[in-house]
Amino acid sequence: MEGKMDAEENPDALWRREAEAIDLESYTYDLPDDRIAKYPMEVRDQSKLMVYNDGSISHLRFTDITSQLPADTLLVFNDTKVIPARAHFRKETGAVIELLLLHPELPTRVINDAMLVQHSCVWECMIGNKKRWKAGDTLSNVIPVNGQEVHLQVSYHDYEHNLVKLNWDADVTFLDLVKALGEIPLPPYLNRDTEEPDKETYQTVYAHHDGAVAAPTAGLHFTPRVFDALEQKGIRKAFLTLHVGAGTFQPIKVEKVTEHRMHSEQVVFTRELIQNLLQSVGHVVPVGTTSLRSLESLYWYGVKLFKKETTAFNIEKLYPYPWKEAELPSATQSLQAIADYMDASALQEIVGETEIFIFPGYRFRLCRGIITNYHQPGSTLILLVAAFVGKDWKTIYCEALAKGYRFLSYGDSSLLWLNGGVS
Repeated sequence: MEGKMDAEENPDALWRREAEAIDLESYTYDLPDDRIAKYPMEVRDQSKLMVYNDGSISHLRFTDITSQLPADTLLVFNDTKVIPARAHFRKETGAVIELLLLHPELPTRVINDAMLVQHSCVWECMIGNKKRWKAGDTLSNVIPVNGQEVHLQVSYHDYEHNLVKLNWDADVTFLDLVKALGEIPLPPYLNRDTEEPDKETYQTVYAHHDGAVAAPTAGLHFTPRVFDALEQKGIRKAFLTLHVGAGTFQPIKVEKVTEHRMHSEQVVFTRELIQNLLQSVGHVVPVGTTSLRSLESLYWYGVKLFKKETTAFNIEKLYPYPWKEAELPSATQSLQAIADYMDASALQEIVGETEIFIFPGYRFRLCRGIITNYHQPGSTLILLVAAFVGKDWKTIYCEALAKGYRFLSYGDSSLLWLNGGVS
């Protein structure tokens, strides 16, 4: 009885007890290696499509997606573009050091701007074979870039925090440099080397803003043919940019899921997107978990503006928990607070950071449905799907396995409708 009274007096204590009681074992399933799609479909839009709606499941091809979306739907896409973020350097000793670019630190943390930097920059990296690359050592390479030889030197800016400084001697941008130096970093679970076709197949057809180290893979199924069909039906589309980080592949290794470290990812929203959302509240369907996390983060940014907490866009991992519904603005009020702030500040876009963690118990604010692939067992993305459709997530995944669906990044697709609607 005493515990019940404490929970009533302190809703935060109740929420934390329920969240910390989430058993990760309940969100795993057996995924045989031969069910992981190691390569994409020859024709993108011929992938399988499962449609889930309030317990009902149907099986189609992705080209049928238009027939499954109401005409008033607003599809929201993540137009980030994967950069060749993995590079290898061979030391004189023969040791090979691998760098995977994660996030720019200097002279700017804004990824779109960091792509245009010349001569010198600092990035946070994952470092393979770090024990062979000591503090004070410099890696060197000569790279042909746009018809000229560029001398590159790589050293530690901060050894403990894996901050790496790159210096090069030519008037070429960082993006030009990495395109000449690096390779597309495929997800580790594909367990194969990057091949030439991956440069095209591991990008969406609408990829635009360079900066991701992983593709927003739900969008890989879209083709000009599908876009034409959507346009003929009158279904509108809008774009945001979330530069997907390597953290999307990090497994949960802690007993209490709330203690899992969510890596911060950079997201860019335009004033045009806010207006489209305002006109489509209750009819928004994100393409992929990155778009969904971005949109839900956007709602919580509007909460901060509505409550005059801050104008900085930084959504902490557990900021959405716990709130009393009476304390929160509606989706329209949240979006309008953002629109008003952007108008008053003469802003056409906002760059922010989010580490939002969506797991069972979360209440969705902007998203009515989601188009998404099939995710790793026991991952943060499985928890997100379970938050979206409830306990039926396991039925969906068992059905996909039974019907021969292909899993993970190059795998098949699903259209999931939110149980109970948006709040």
